[in-house]
Amino acid sequence: MPGLLSSPVCLTVICFLSWSLRPSRAQIRTDEVLGVQYGRLESNVTLACGKSQIRIPVVWHLNHSSVLPWHKVTSDGTLVLLHVDHSAQGNYSCYDNRGLLLHSVKLRLGHPPGLLSISCKVPNHTHVRCSWVDSVKTFLPAKYNASFRGTGQEWRPCVVDVVRKHCDVDHPAFWQTIHTLRISENNALGSETTSVRFKLHELLKPDPPESVLVNELEGYPKRLIVSWNFPSSWPLHDAFPLMFQIRYRPYGSIYWSEVYAEESPVVIFDALAGYLHQVQLRARDEVNSESQWSEWSPLLLARPWEVSSTSESPDLLLPDYFFPFNTKPETSTAKTHTHDRPEDEGNLGLVILLVLFSVVILTTVLSLIFVVWVRQRRRDHVTKQELTAMVKMKSMPT
Repeated sequence: MPGLLSSPVCLTVICFLSWSLRPSRAQIRTDEVLGVQYGRLESNVTLACGKSQIRIPVVWHLNHSSVLPWHKVTSDGTLVLLHVDHSAQGNYSCYDNRGLLLHSVKLRLGHPPGLLSISCKVPNHTHVRCSWVDSVKTFLPAKYNASFRGTGQEWRPCVVDVVRKHCDVDHPAFWQTIHTLRISENNALGSETTSVRFKLHELLKPDPPESVLVNELEGYPKRLIVSWNFPSSWPLHDAFPLMFQIRYRPYGSIYWSEVYAEESPVVIFDALAGYLHQVQLRARDEVNSESQWSEWSPLLLARPWEVSSTSESPDLLLPDYFFPFNTKPETSTAKTHTHDRPEDEGNLGLVILLVLFSVVILTTVLSLIFVVWVRQRRRDHVTKQELTAMVKMKSMPT
């Protein structure tokens, strides 16, 4: 028997069993697996040393350090953190008086959700996108559930993008007057639901026109041609036509001229020859007068074709019916004062001077005629009186 115990195999087994049964400082009991506990900022947080209540002295560590926030430890080993702030977050571990790890937990701190600030955009008749901003910074991971419906309809999901904090609804019931969106935010400390009501036809706002181009027209020093494409987010061109507003002005002017159009391209006929112009476009649903105008497209700069010294302006040579483009939208409003043509101003001044000169001459001539006529009347009256006196004298008896 002693020989058996002294054999190498038996010694190996005995050493293995004695090592495995020896208590380890890093050993964690099976019912005390590392987990996560959530607590509310600026409140008291209680951390228990395992599931079972123990009556032995324990020591708590935060992130392997014995330095803890403001706290107290109860008789059963529970740690109470007082008025916690963000510095109290971390991994907490409790040990017995022999240094044996009894329990470990990760503490995360934050706030329960609050009401959301929700806004919705309607870029066309087939899509709604609603986004939100948290009114309370929770500092905790959250889940969102969103649903959408028109008046009298069943709730339908609004597909949520948690990272970008928005949700999307395709093919909403646009004919419904009022729509409702509700969004629930949930985290480990609670939940909150926010509801908003709105009218889709008032929120309808197309994206700006795309591929906007402004070009000169060769041979026409007072014209520009503007072309564009429908917004790519406005797919149903025929079913839902758009109205476009074009505004333009000479560079440096504070006054805009405006042109409305339904189709591209549009010709500007009253550009100021030789000047650089700024041009922008925006769009709106042509049928729905309560919809919103889109944002303006980026500013574009263009200069009309300039007349060379050896050629005449074709504006004076060719009638307008030779021009191939549609001129229907030429309904200009808010005309800029800088669009008055210099040559027109000169002609108008000359005409005014001629009229004033004619009026002065006519007034002078009429005045002279009146004076001569008055004098002649006086002379005739005096001559008549003299003749009458002579007749009377001759008729008197001598």
